[in-house]
Amino acid sequence: GAVKISAPSPGKILGVKATAGEAVKKGQVIVVLEARKMENDIVAPQDGTVASINVTAGQSVESGAVLATMN
Repeated sequence: GAVKISAPSPGKILGVKATAGEAVKKGQVIVVLEARKMENDIVAPQDGTVASINVTAGQSVESGAVLATMN
């Protein structure tokens, strides 16, 4: 996808709330990331379609890792 959704900080993926091919609205939760004992909702930056989900629940990610892409 043209729009990359990246991890703002290192952490662990608690859940994936969207699937590839799903239409999403700006602000809709795509992935839930646990960082520093806090749950962070990673949201769609704009309306569009999820092109890919690049993580799974339980996976650890580094800051800047691409979690998903959108068109």
